[in-house]
Amino acid sequence: MFPDLTHRKRETEWMDAPDADPVELARSLKFIRSVNTLFGYTRQTISHLQEFSKGWKQGEGISIVDFATGSADVPRAILRWADQSGFDVRVVGFDLHAATAAIARQLERDPRLSIICASALATPFDSGSFDYALTSMFLHHLDEDDAVRVLREMNRVARRGIVVSDLFRNRRAYGWISLFTLAAGPMVKHDARVSVAQAFDEDEVIKLRDRSDIRFAKLQRHFGHRFVLAGERKRPTVASDPAVLGEAGHAAAC
Repeated sequence: MFPDLTHRKRETEWMDAPDADPVELARSLKFIRSVNTLFGYTRQTISHLQEFSKGWKQGEGISIVDFATGSADVPRAILRWADQSGFDVRVVGFDLHAATAAIARQLERDPRLSIICASALATPFDSGSFDYALTSMFLHHLDEDDAVRVLREMNRVARRGIVVSDLFRNRRAYGWISLFTLAAGPMVKHDARVSVAQAFDEDEVIKLRDRSDIRFAKLQRHFGHRFVLAGERKRPTVASDPAVLGEAGHAAAC
């Protein structure tokens, strides 16, 4: 049966619990990585960076921060794309959940990727520390006020632009994810349904954008009941600071 999706149905996802079962947490993160690859959700984010890259100078270093990085599959995909495209990209991914950050570190290692623990509501970075700020499938974990705080924080630390991807709340998305997770573990089944039920609809996303003063970010609908808020400001005059990325690994212990 479908819940009433007229309004957001707020509920804590099991993977967010500090004492989340490590086996189920690892299984849930693996499922997310598989879905992101299978349905092209990671490519959605990269497609916006590819558009931004038309304004990058040859040999220019590009710095990116990934809010609530999970197991950091999006940053790793970005680095593979950068290799293929000939771009010098480095990424800092952070997550508040210590066990999740630990899993991210245990996967494929890349010296251009740093994983730290930090809160998306108050990051340890100075204003304009990065060229771009990204986040994927994170906003729906938050209430409206905290979602605005995160978007403003992304806007603060990013000099050039942001890419925010998440899912829409609707009955078709709820039905699709219910079918798709029938054979999954209990955490995946629970959190997948909760994710859709507490996601935002299109009007709510626009209101969040406007409250966050990021009207330069345009809303685009994507396959699989997903959306992306993405936009870029005018080209900055300050170059990326290598020290920010070099010291990011020491910003927080987890």
